[in-house]
Amino acid sequence: MSMQPRFETARETAVISRILVDLVGTVQLIECEIAAQEERASVSDRSDVKYPMLARTLIERRDNLKMTIDALAHRLAERAPGEQATAA
Repeated sequence: MSMQPRFETARETAVISRILVDLVGTVQLIECEIAAQEERASVSDRSDVKYPMLARTLIERRDNLKMTIDALAHRLAERAPGEQATAA
């Protein structure tokens, strides 16, 4: 038995799509902030001791958001064939 909820309505699919758009935008903002932190510190090598701690934290957050985006996109892709069948 799957513990994850299923997206059963077009409304839920639309909500998830809007969430995906917001998450992608957030990832873009985080990437800009990472670049700004690296430029401010004049260090872009993550193995350097002087690499900014905020940039390290933002990289972790960005990576977690990307995993969430991938999972939600996969769910929407699974849902799409079912929507086409009911629409026909």
